[in-house]
Amino acid sequence: MNSSNLPIATIGGGCFWCVEAIFQNLRGVDKVVSGYSGGKVPNPTYKEVCSGLTGHAEVIQVHFDPVQLSYADLLKIFLTTHDPTTLNRQGADTGTQYRSVIFYHDAEQKEIAEKVLVEMAPHFDNPIVTELSEFSTFYDAEDYHQNYYNDNSGQGYCRVVISPKLQKFRQMYAEKLA
Repeated sequence: MNSSNLPIATIGGGCFWCVEAIFQNLRGVDKVVSGYSGGKVPNPTYKEVCSGLTGHAEVIQVHFDPVQLSYADLLKIFLTTHDPTTLNRQGADTGTQYRSVIFYHDAEQKEIAEKVLVEMAPHFDNPIVTELSEFSTFYDAEDYHQNYYNDNSGQGYCRVVISPKLQKFRQMYAEKLA
């Protein structure tokens, strides 16, 4: 697959290390890039985004083959692998940079996302608070954030937070694994 010809999904569900690790394992995903979107400061650094003052969310861009993985299925997996009912928080990570967000790239993605959010709502005890916003700009995160889990799986955060999340994901979506 050539990533440049594939559609892109831009999503954020807390720490981008967690979301990246999930989507790197899906069949139909060609490339995952961690970065920042939805803020006002050009070319923000990780430290600036962590301050919560730039308005950016930690997000990933998923380059995917829609023949193997539909945008709707991608969003359903996204919504079931983080808590879309907590505002500006995922676990111990708090702040607007950790918000649950879908940045749609065109009218079709917006329409699909709206339908998926409505369809998935009954599966949660609390209302989904995932932000749905038009995509504008994406800034790649620093190199050490890319492929983070695969390069640092022995690190404490990876063992305690990401590994259990991946294990649950692999059980839930075994048929969709690469």
